[in-house]
Amino acid sequence: MSDEITIMIDGHEIKTTSDKMVVQAANDAGLYIPYLCYHPGMKPYGACRMCVVEVEGQRGTPASCTLPVRDGMVVNTKHEDAEKVRNTTLDLLLSEHPHGCLTCHRIDLCGPQDICLRHVDVVDRCVTCPKNERCELKDTTRFHPQGMVSPLTYQYRTLQIETKDPFYDRDYNLCIVCARCTRSCDELRGDVAIGMTERAGQVLVGTVMGESLLESGCEFCGACIDVCPVGALTETDYKWERPARIEQSICGECSIGCTMTYEVNNWEKIIRAVPELNSPANLGQACFKGKFGYDYVNDKRRIKSPLIRVNDELIETSWENAIEIIAQRISNFRENQFALMASPRATNEELFLAQKFARVAMGTNNIDTASNNAPGITEGLQDVLGYFAGTMNIWDLKDSGAVIVVSANLTEEQNLLAVPIKRATRSGNQKLIVIDSREVELTRYASLWLRPFPGTDPVLLGGILRAIVDNGLADFNFLREHTNGWDTLLDSLNEFSLDAVAQETGVPKDKIEAAAKIYAESDLGAVLLGGDSSVGGTRRDTSRIAAAIALSTGNIGKKGAGVIPLYQGTNEQGAWDMGAWSGSLPGHNLLEDARARQVFSDFWNSPIPTTPGLGNKSMFDAARRGDIKAMILLGNHVHLEDGGLGDVPSALRNLEFLVVAEAFESSITEFADVVLPAEVWAEKTGTYTNLERRIQPVRRVIKNKKSDAWSYFSIICAIAEKLGIPGFTYAMPKHVLDEIAQLIPEYSGVSHEKILSTKQIFPQISTNDPQPTQVMYSGEVITGLQWPCAKEDSSGSSILYMDGKFRYGKAQLYPAVWHSKPQITKDFPFMLAHGRVLIQPGHKPEIKIGAKGNNLIERKEQLQLNPVDGIELKLKDGQNATVETSNGLTKHGLVTFSESVPMGVISLTTLFGELAVEVDSSLEPDPMNHIKRLNAVPSKIYPDHGASYD
Repeated sequence: MSDEITIMIDGHEIKTTSDKMVVQAANDAGLYIPYLCYHPGMKPYGACRMCVVEVEGQRGTPASCTLPVRDGMVVNTKHEDAEKVRNTTLDLLLSEHPHGCLTCHRIDLCGPQDICLRHVDVVDRCVTCPKNERCELKDTTRFHPQGMVSPLTYQYRTLQIETKDPFYDRDYNLCIVCARCTRSCDELRGDVAIGMTERAGQVLVGTVMGESLLESGCEFCGACIDVCPVGALTETDYKWERPARIEQSICGECSIGCTMTYEVNNWEKIIRAVPELNSPANLGQACFKGKFGYDYVNDKRRIKSPLIRVNDELIETSWENAIEIIAQRISNFRENQFALMASPRATNEELFLAQKFARVAMGTNNIDTASNNAPGITEGLQDVLGYFAGTMNIWDLKDSGAVIVVSANLTEEQNLLAVPIKRATRSGNQKLIVIDSREVELTRYASLWLRPFPGTDPVLLGGILRAIVDNGLADFNFLREHTNGWDTLLDSLNEFSLDAVAQETGVPKDKIEAAAKIYAESDLGAVLLGGDSSVGGTRRDTSRIAAAIALSTGNIGKKGAGVIPLYQGTNEQGAWDMGAWSGSLPGHNLLEDARARQVFSDFWNSPIPTTPGLGNKSMFDAARRGDIKAMILLGNHVHLEDGGLGDVPSALRNLEFLVVAEAFESSITEFADVVLPAEVWAEKTGTYTNLERRIQPVRRVIKNKKSDAWSYFSIICAIAEKLGIPGFTYAMPKHVLDEIAQLIPEYSGVSHEKILSTKQIFPQISTNDPQPTQVMYSGEVITGLQWPCAKEDSSGSSILYMDGKFRYGKAQLYPAVWHSKPQITKDFPFMLAHGRVLIQPGHKPEIKIGAKGNNLIERKEQLQLNPVDGIELKLKDGQNATVETSNGLTKHGLVTFSESVPMGVISLTTLFGELAVEVDSSLEPDPMNHIKRLNAVPSKIYPDHGASYD
């Protein structure tokens, strides 16, 4: 912690710390110094010279954004010399920026909606800029007025406005070259998609490669838009809209749980999403899904009212009639003839009610969440450590000396987790090990990339643990004191010689040993566990061995060290906490625990069924067999269609009764007997729990004017009431949270009021002063509570298992299990490892203009094989070939060879820009939710004789 010092600014005494710059200290104290290139969170830059000040005893007018504070410093922001510098700076800026509205003599009389008809050219007015009334330059000119007459000649740049790329537009006629955008891309995101370029002797901002962002490696996170002070970078959708109000809530797109400020117009539409600068989960950052994926809440194609099937047609009905029919029909299918599938976008309160309804009202444990297609990655952590949960914070990853990422495509699926990793690796403070048969974005940052045959992750991790032991790198003191089962695990490693592991996985043993040394010799090590390239039946063992690796080196219970399971669903951690899973009750209590069952049975005055329930895949298999006859599906059909659950339509078609609560019609609603219009995430209230166990408030952002939709909360309670089941009469979601706190010890110190009390207030300058949008919106933020939060006066626990204190006293280690390569078939003898990256050096795409005038990527893809496989198949380097997969995908490309590709694997790497175009041009109401995961799939490859795919 830096020393506290005292400085004076314009006669105000300010307490600050010695690590701050003058402009930071002023902002923290609510004092305004004009600036245009400075932005909180980025390094001092000193480009615009608007923030110059005079310092007593110091010559010149230094820029306050690069001027460190010192004890006793006396600063004058309004000194004559400083004012002259600002005048000159603004003159220079306005000489190349449309400024008719900024220097007009009628500006005090003119409203934001007025159209100027005289005095200025059409390109010279603020009303022609989408950032009008939201522009920092305009506000700065009002704060520091300029005369109507300037000694400089105005010059419009006449540059083409770039509108062909996905999601946002670029108008460099409005750029003031503050470099905020390029610095945010570099410093904040770890990318270099945009940079400073020279055009005809002028320095401006541009792409670092080509003309389109698609070929430049942009991940479309929107960070550059959020920091741009003018209209040079603006969102394409709702570009000209101004907000009527703002609302803060939690993003509903993934498990990171970013706090966002949503701008809402007068017609109850979300028109912009701005990441909260001071949120502990996202620290002012977002991803392409969170920044641009909200528009489905505005879609007019919502299901308007309840529908019931009559003569094989869905017709509208009342809520009362729909609930009556549901209660009457499902009462015939109690116990194991019934199953309930919840949405990962459901709140904690809704998920708790869903599992309570299944167990109490229907007498079954057939309950799961739609996104929970790989429960093994979390089950293994519960087996070893005690909880179905990760152990560390997102941003503590920047402190990790080494990070292992296993079979995960973070850039697309848990984007914000990659940011601290990229920052740390680029600074040289962290070594990254990527274990993935695919080429994903993080492989570009990796110190070591291990490419195992898909499905052999547990064998490779077993080899890494064996190398840790053999090289004397294990922390035996920690193991003896805090674990059980080490000797048994050690014995099981006899099978995992590095020669055998290398043979099975295709990873050279020197790389396995190098990975073990990098991880074990780092001060702090983290493991991020995905399951994209894993095979069903191996993930639980993979998770167990990953936890064992962390324990063997003492990398648990410390800041910057631990294990994080990578969830797909927004509130999947909440689903585990609430017991919305067939194998456990709320509070991470296994169903087989008789004591836990008794606790819930006594509280609910209802027996808890003891028959093991069916999870995601199993319940659809049972429906196909006819064992399950009725189901309720609470939203998010996409996870069911694309989740590897087999032939879902045939299962649903075989049901005798199906209820679907959805916002939009889909392939799932086609099979429903009753369809209920459901609220979307932005209409809900309740809580979400993110993957760092942070419980945060979901608040209503918009009022529903599009349909007569109900929340899952209201739907479940109404059905239970109609069935005559007691215990479902809650006035509002916060009362459900109160019950959760009574039943789950880790939530016992949590309440809706307490979560709201975690509001942090940040110093704000006057609202009349210019400031970046993110800064203007960051006056307060609710940080939430991280469980365990067992007492009313507890502020929660940011790190799980501190000081080696595990849930059941000691961690329980399990033997390593050898899993041979997945069985391949004669029809599909290879595994396709389909990866996606932002940019691929040496394999440049060509940009074409699509039918709608948008930029598209065209390039000949490379189908990469091990040379041994190429010889066996008689394929030649550069030959045209086709890949077909067992799930119907067909890809054409050129054959290339690389010894780094395991034998039996076809490696295909496509560009993220293609996905961005696909999502941006999709006609689906919720296209971000339709992005398919890049799982390894059985495939075959054959030559295309005489064919060309240019």
